[in-house]
Amino acid sequence: MDKGKKASPEEEHPRKAFGWAARDSSGVLSPFTFSRRKNGDTDVTLRILYCGICHSDLHCIKNEWANTVYPVLPGHEIVGVITEVGSKANKFKVGDKAGVGCMVNSCRSCPSCKQELENYCGGLILTYNSVDTDGTMTYGGYSDMIVVHEHFVVRFPESMPLDKGAPLLCAGITVYSPMKYFGLSEPGKHLGVVGLGGLGHVAVKFGKAFGMKVTVISTSPSKQKEAMERLGADAFLVSRDSEQLKAATGTMDGIINTVSAVHEIAPLIDLLKPHGKMIMVGAPDKPLQLHVFPLIMGGRILAGSCIGGMKETQEMIDFAANHNVAADIELVGMDYVNKAMERLANGDVRYRFVIDVANTLIAA
Repeated sequence: MDKGKKASPEEEHPRKAFGWAARDSSGVLSPFTFSRRKNGDTDVTLRILYCGICHSDLHCIKNEWANTVYPVLPGHEIVGVITEVGSKANKFKVGDKAGVGCMVNSCRSCPSCKQELENYCGGLILTYNSVDTDGTMTYGGYSDMIVVHEHFVVRFPESMPLDKGAPLLCAGITVYSPMKYFGLSEPGKHLGVVGLGGLGHVAVKFGKAFGMKVTVISTSPSKQKEAMERLGADAFLVSRDSEQLKAATGTMDGIINTVSAVHEIAPLIDLLKPHGKMIMVGAPDKPLQLHVFPLIMGGRILAGSCIGGMKETQEMIDFAANHNVAADIELVGMDYVNKAMERLANGDVRYRFVIDVANTLIAA
């Protein structure tokens, strides 16, 4: 650094860290040395053991939402072991198993934060590709360690496997929160799940754990056996089969739509009962077309949902542990991450890649 030149915030951070990051919209990830802040009074430090690969990671590294700041180091399904605890932090002790999801800070004072809905805070700081309070960019879990305010860290129950539990920190809370908020967790109700990927397969598991009837709606007939025999769904609809959809018209109390690609939603709305609700949790990169008459004529609701607050995230992890809900994963090494991204883009994963960070991340 030139004499007299002020150090960048990244250079001022004292703790050296290592991970894999993308440098441009090609999305290619490669080794990246950076730094983390010191462990503050209310912080905890996590040695990262596992990190899930979310579809959001793929969107971000390729700048498909047009908001990526490079270099970007993704990963917001982070599980590890606490290695340091701040002097004023009291939720955790060294050695505890814990996780970090999609957010690492919020303003803590707005109406959303006061209602424990930090996920809807206007000052939300995301786990990666977000500007932190000190002006630096946040870096995610494709790395060896992370420092986070204790409020935004989730305790992992002993019965929850860390590798299969990691995806619940995004995929799990993303489907659990709207199911609870919109009353789609009541035993005996009929839930439709659109898309059987990382989010969808967890939604099926939560639906069954809640005691609901669950129907999977997919473009792929080949997924029927797996949906019903492996995941426990009660029924299966091929979304391209108009006769199947017609026969199911008006039968569902609610639908969790997990699809991240542009698709027709009008035929799906017709599956809802009067006053039924379809909740969008997938994030297509282009606008969807919507005719309002199916909503108006059925008094139906089309809504969106984004993860959940920290209290609810802990509740979700505890519920999952008590009901043996965990993600179906393929464990991969860090050197496989670019291939995993290619496969994810092609839908070739059952149902979540998880990086074995502790055993495969090797510093340059």
